[in-house]
Amino acid sequence: MVEGASRHHSLIPGVFLRGVLMGAADIVPGVSGGTMAFITGIYHRLLAAVSAVDPAFAKLVLARRWREAWIYCDGAFLLTLLGGIAVSVFSLARLITHLLETQPLLVWSLFFGLILGSAVTLTRHVDQWSASAVVGLLLAAAVAAGIAFAPDMALPDSSVSFFFAGFVAICAMILPGVSGSFLLVLLGMYERVLTAIETLDLLQILVFAAGAGSGLLVFSRLLNLLLARYHAITLASLTGFLFGSLTVVWPWKLGDEGAMQPAMPGAYAAELGGSQLLPCLALMAVGLALVALLESRWGGLER
Repeated sequence: MVEGASRHHSLIPGVFLRGVLMGAADIVPGVSGGTMAFITGIYHRLLAAVSAVDPAFAKLVLARRWREAWIYCDGAFLLTLLGGIAVSVFSLARLITHLLETQPLLVWSLFFGLILGSAVTLTRHVDQWSASAVVGLLLAAAVAAGIAFAPDMALPDSSVSFFFAGFVAICAMILPGVSGSFLLVLLGMYERVLTAIETLDLLQILVFAAGAGSGLLVFSRLLNLLLARYHAITLASLTGFLFGSLTVVWPWKLGDEGAMQPAMPGAYAAELGGSQLLPCLALMAVGLALVALLESRWGGLER
C-alpha cells in the first residue's frame, strides 16, 4: 500500500495548487511538470501513488473492494492533483502561449529562475555526495543538455508511432528537467498529437493515451526502485537533469528556427536590438525566490 495513504483522506487545496503548477509547466516545451512536483515536495508521493496501480490494486478492483482500492493507490491525492493539472492546462494554455509569443525573454527568464532554484535546492537533499553521485549528476546534465541540441527526427505516421510517442513523452514528464512536449517535437510528433486532439481522432488519442499509461506505470516503478536502493545517486542524477535543462530554457538564443543556440545577452542585443537584461534578471530572481517560498511553505521534498 502507498505509505501513509490512510493519512491523506482529505483533499487539501495545496495538492490542487501543485497540480496547477505542474499543468502550467507541462504547457511549455522545455519545462517539465516533474520539475514542479520536485519543487513543491510531492515527487516521491506521486511516484508511490502511480506505482501502486499494480496486481494487488487490480485484485481489489476485481473484487469490487472500491474503498480499499481507492486508499491503496492514494486516489484522493491523484484525483486532486490531476484536477489541478487539467484546470491549469485548459485555463492557462492560451495565456502562456500568448506570453511566449509576445514576451518570450521574460517568460523563459522566470522559468530559468524556477529551474535553477529547484536544482540548487535538490543538491541539499542528496544524502551523500559520493564520487558515483557526482558522476551521475554530470552524466545526467550532459544528457539533458544533449537533448536540447538534438536534431529533430520524424517517426512514421502510424499507430505504433503514437503509442511510442505517448510512452516516451510521459516518461520524460516524470523526469524533472526533461519536457515531454519537447521530446514530442524532437520525434516529429508534437503537431500530429495536437492535430489528433483538435480533430478528436479518438483512435490515435486512445493509442497515445495507452502508450502514456504504459510508460507511466513502467517508469514510475523503475524510479521508485532506484530511489529506494540508490537514493543519493538517483537524486543527484535527477538534479543533473535539472541543471542540464537550463540550456533549454536559457532566454537568449540565436540561430535559425529549429537550430537555436544559447547566446550571451550582449550578442543577442547586438543582433536583434535589445536583450531586456534587467527585467529578465529580475524575473530570474523572482523564480529563485518562488522556489524558496514553495519549499518553506510545503517543507521541501517528501521522502
